[in-house]
Amino acid sequence: MKTYLITLYSPPGPPPEDLDLTQVMADLEVVNADIRAAGGWVFAGGLADQESATVIRWEGRPVMTDGPFLEAKEHLGGLSIVRADDLDIALGWASRIAEATGLPVEVRPFQDEYQG
Repeated sequence: MKTYLITLYSPPGPPPEDLDLTQVMADLEVVNADIRAAGGWVFAGGLADQESATVIRWEGRPVMTDGPFLEAKEHLGGLSIVRADDLDIALGWASRIAEATGLPVEVRPFQDEYQG
């Protein structure tokens, strides 16, 4: 099995008022339960707001700054690490995550397992 990173991208600011977060979390748990049942579960979790980030750059010594690595319209909002026999399976789970959240999702294999 290969290992894949599924990342969710969130827009800045609070969620839209008409978004039912309870339903989104319930829908995500259904997907996560299916991933567990398939034996692909490794880890999943949401991230704190981007303002909580600390960036460390090496400039002859570590230099730490508050805030996100990049100023962007979207930021990393959560991630899942899954194992799957092939990319199509990981893409299927990611599609279900995108449907449950309404957010853009990216899928990438871990580098040591990338086949090109």
